[in-house]
Amino acid sequence: MSPQKSFLDFLNKFIPLSQDEYDELILPCVIKRKFEKKAIVTQAGAVEEYMNFIDSGLARKYYKKGTEEINTQISYEGHIIHAQESFHSRTPSEYTIETIEPSELTSISYECLERIYSSSLKMQQLGRLVITVTMVLKDKWQSQLVKLTPRERFINFVTKHPELMQRVPQKYLASYLNIKPETFSRFKHMVREYSKKELFHHN
Repeated sequence: MSPQKSFLDFLNKFIPLSQDEYDELILPCVIKRKFEKKAIVTQAGAVEEYMNFIDSGLARKYYKKGTEEINTQISYEGHIIHAQESFHSRTPSEYTIETIEPSELTSISYECLERIYSSSLKMQQLGRLVITVTMVLKDKWQSQLVKLTPRERFINFVTKHPELMQRVPQKYLASYLNIKPETFSRFKHMVREYSKKELFHHN
C-alpha cells in the first residue's frame, strides 16, 4: 500500500474523499519526511510547523520534568502525531517528538493546512472532525490515567496493542502508562507466565 493511499484511507474514515479530490486539494500540500531512529521531529521550545501522519515507524511525544522524560503519546503507522497546542496556537511547543524506529511521515504545514480548509466547506468539516477525534482520544486517555489502576492500565494496553510491547522500549511504556518501571516489569512477567499457562492448558 502506497503512503499516499494510507493517508487517504485515514481521511476517508472521517469524510469520503475521491482520489481526484485528494490529488487536487491535499496532495500539493503533502511533504514526505524520513527520519532515522531516535531523530527529533519536533523540538521543545520551537513552534510546531507540521501535522504528521505516520506512514511507517513509531514516534513518541514527551516533556521534561527535571531530568525525567514524561511520555504522553506513543504512535505508530496510521496515526497522527504533532505538538497540537503549539501547532494550533502558533506558540513554542512544550513537547519534543522523537522517533523510536526509522520513520516515514506525511506532513502538512500549518499554512498549507489553512489553505486546504479555506478551499471548501467539506475540507473545513474534515479538519474539524480530525481535530475533534484527536482531542477526544486525548481526553479518554487522560481519564484512563486517573480512573484505572496501574494494573488495569497495563492489561488494557497489552490487550489493545500487543505488538507495541515488542517495539517500544520498556522505560517509555512505563512512563506513558504512568507505572513505576519495577511494577511494569512485574506486570510483564505476570502476563508472560499467564500466557504460558494458557498455552499449556490448550495443548
